[in-house]
Amino acid sequence: MLDMAEMLFSFDRKNYRECQDLFRGERDQEYYRGDFRIEDASVIDVRSERKAVGPISIIKQRSATNLSFRRTRQHIREDATDLSVLWFVKHGSLVFSNQCGNKVANPGDFAITRSMSPFFIECRTDSEAVHEVLHVTVPTHILRAHIAHDFSTGLFMPVARAEMAIAENILTDVFEDDGGLAEDSARTLVETALRLIGNAVKASDEAAPCRQTIADRRLAEVLRFIEVHLSDPQLSTAMVAKGCGISPRYLSFLLRLKGTSFSELVWEQRLEKARTWLSASDPRDISISEIAYGVGFKSPAHFSRMFKRVFKVNPREFRSEVHGGLLNPADGYEEVAEAPLLQ
Repeated sequence: MLDMAEMLFSFDRKNYRECQDLFRGERDQEYYRGDFRIEDASVIDVRSERKAVGPISIIKQRSATNLSFRRTRQHIREDATDLSVLWFVKHGSLVFSNQCGNKVANPGDFAITRSMSPFFIECRTDSEAVHEVLHVTVPTHILRAHIAHDFSTGLFMPVARAEMAIAENILTDVFEDDGGLAEDSARTLVETALRLIGNAVKASDEAAPCRQTIADRRLAEVLRFIEVHLSDPQLSTAMVAKGCGISPRYLSFLLRLKGTSFSELVWEQRLEKARTWLSASDPRDISISEIAYGVGFKSPAHFSRMFKRVFKVNPREFRSEVHGGLLNPADGYEEVAEAPLLQ
C-alpha cells in the first residue's frame, strides 16, 4: 500500500533560520540545491507535507509568511538534478523571475518551473496572511513524455480547462489518501493526471481550433458506433450506416476522409484489442478462442491467420512469448474455413 503523507519540513520562529539546511528533508533528497529564505515576520508558520509516488512527489505547502527561493548557475553546476515542478496555486501568489522577465500565478493558476535554468521565485501571502500551493516534483524526462511544450523558462496558465481541474483533483486525492491506495493504482492516477495536464497545455498552445464540420461530427459518431459494437461478428457497413442514420455510400466517404476502409478499420481494431487482451490476461483464465470470439471474429482459425499476417506470429506463439511458455490447454483448436470478409 502507498504510505501516508509525511512532514517534509516545519518551521516556526524557533527554527526558521535553519530553513536553508532543512528544506530538502532529513536526507537532503527532495527538490534541488538553491537559496531558500523565510521572511522574518511576527508570525512564522511554514509547513510542507510530502507524498511520494515512485520518482514523483506531491507536496502541499502552506505558509503564514513570504518565502523565496533562488536557483543560480552555480547551484546548477553543483547539482544538475533536472526536475520540473508543477504548481497549483491555492492562496497567495507565485512570482517567478528569470532572464525572460516576470510571471505571476494567482489562486486558480497553474505553473511549471524547471531546475536547469536560473530563476528567482517568491511565494507571497494574501490579505489573510496565507500562502498555499499544491506542487508536484517530476523528473523532467518523465514530464517530457506528456508535455512537448518548451517550459525551460517557465510556463504559466489558468486552471480553467476541465482537464487541468480534474488533474488537480486526482493529485489532491492521491495526496490525501490515508494509506488504502495500492502503489500501482497511485502511479496510474498520477500518470493520468500528467497526461491530462499535457492535453490541457497542448490545447492552450494551439491557435483557435477550426470549427468542427458536419462530416467531422458524423465521422466521430461512426467511429464510436464501431467501437461500441466491435465484438459483434455481424458488424457490417449496413449495420453502422443504419445505426448512425446515414447511407452506406456516405459511410464509405467518411472513412475515406480518415484514410481507411470499413474492413481495414474494423480488423485493425479487433486485432489490436486482441493483442492487448492476450498480453494482459492469464492463459489459465481465458483461451485464445474466447478472445477471438470476444473481439468479434467468427472463428479462432480466421483470427489466427489474420493475427499472424499482421504481427508475424500466431496468437499461441505470441502468448507463449509474453507469458514465458504458460499456455491454456484449450488453445489447441483445429483449423476451419476462413470467415468471409466484412461487407
